[in-house]
Amino acid sequence: MKRVWHSLYTEIAEFHLRLQLAQFAMGFLPRHVGNRLRIYLLRLCGFQIGQGTVMWGAPTITGSGNLYTRLTIGEACWINTDCFLNLGAAIQIGNSVAIGHQVMILTDTHAIGDSTRRAGKLTAAPVSIGNGAWLGARCTILPGVTIGEGAVVAAGAVVTKSVPANVLVGGTPARLLRELPTETAARTSVIADLNLSTRLEKDILCETT
Repeated sequence: MKRVWHSLYTEIAEFHLRLQLAQFAMGFLPRHVGNRLRIYLLRLCGFQIGQGTVMWGAPTITGSGNLYTRLTIGEACWINTDCFLNLGAAIQIGNSVAIGHQVMILTDTHAIGDSTRRAGKLTAAPVSIGNGAWLGARCTILPGVTIGEGAVVAAGAVVTKSVPANVLVGGTPARLLRELPTETAARTSVIADLNLSTRLEKDILCETT
């Protein structure tokens, strides 16, 4: 009998009635239609999603147990079509994050087992996406990764380790391609240009008087 109950549990462990009802309702919405309605339906399920965030297509959401507490999305995010969110552990998405088509964010993985079954014990690790980050189309974020604020992940990249703030990464596995300018650096550059312009004007004025 215990084996029967265990088999039954494994068959229904990832059935979540509220989520299934929301997915059913979202299934009637064409892509890029009802972008805020999708957010409203997911909020009704219990997910924490900030104001101004839109979804241009229904994401696939998986996970067992109380997965409604494991997804937090900030304000003013853009989430494109056919994304996959695996909630074996928490996924935290900051404010003003852009997520491209078919992005996969995974929190479940397996330890490497022995030669009889290399995919060993199931483990999970959280993923965090910093404010202002951009995940390009079809990139994959693996368990335990943190994407820094203002970072960009190129389309198709596989991110296996954490990414610093304000950099561009790409490739399989993802590697640093270049650093990106920050708002502070841009302001400093403008101020420096203004100061140089002011000094040049003073020099010209002195030479002509």
